[in-house]
Amino acid sequence: MRLLVALISLGIATVVNAQQEQIPDAPQPSVSLAADGTPALGFNEPSSVPDLAATPDTAFLSALVQAGQSANQGDKRAGPAPNVPVDSNGNPIPLERQQPQRILGFMPNFRSVSGGSKPHPPGWKYNFIVATRQATDYSSFIFLGLTSITAEGMNMHPSLGKGVGGFYAYTWRGFLDKTDGTYLSAWLLPSLLHEDTRFYALGNERGIPVRVLYVISRQGVARTYGGRQTPNIAGLGGKVLTQIVSRNYYPPSATTFSVLASKFGYSVMRDVIFSSIREFYPDIAAHYIRKHREKIASQAAAGASSAP
Repeated sequence: MRLLVALISLGIATVVNAQQEQIPDAPQPSVSLAADGTPALGFNEPSSVPDLAATPDTAFLSALVQAGQSANQGDKRAGPAPNVPVDSNGNPIPLERQQPQRILGFMPNFRSVSGGSKPHPPGWKYNFIVATRQATDYSSFIFLGLTSITAEGMNMHPSLGKGVGGFYAYTWRGFLDKTDGTYLSAWLLPSLLHEDTRFYALGNERGIPVRVLYVISRQGVARTYGGRQTPNIAGLGGKVLTQIVSRNYYPPSATTFSVLASKFGYSVMRDVIFSSIREFYPDIAAHYIRKHREKIASQAAAGASSAP
């Protein structure tokens, strides 16, 4: 319990700075004009563009509109997007292998590494910044509310009650579960054991069944700081310790071995689902980005042909 309180205090004390500091590994969407005048949509490194977590969506839409207007006007002066993510050999990373900071514009994806990129070296400070940003992100509280309502509706822990009081009882306990789980699995244990628990997507160069099996295997396999495969002691150990710590603030009826084992299983299942989204989302995003490019290009061609 003391560890939990200390972790939460540290997170609250540094949340402002952590929210403002960019995560070097996660590229972000950018808009520019390619050499043929069509908008080139990509994911720029966050060190050179505003953080979409703190920037209204209208900024991105405005940039998109300006790019389309420039294309219709035949502006050929703009070049390729600056600071396009590149791999370790200096080659641009394909759209299908670029991991955005946010999936669908709101789901945090701070702990994923684009395929082929050179990731930021993990360490105590870096891991703490990422864990704090993950734990305090606004979307985490949205999911917390949804899971609390669901757990109350399913009467997962009858001793916590129903109604407003029951919702409150589920919510603050769920917040503690989420917070200590994040700090244990993403900061404390990885830093102690020198394990890199970030998600490295396999990419579309492999078949779907292989990628599905890879996603599932990441629950038991992580990387060392040197890049070697290692048992995911930090990730699984963090989940186990989270359940042990939760015995301090759940009623006895909710801390039996079977209940804690079920909660551990749900935690693993959620990670597998989210990792699956991280693995396949870039493919879907790249498909729609390319279709959008084709639409803008066709509109620009139609405008040019109709111009006197």
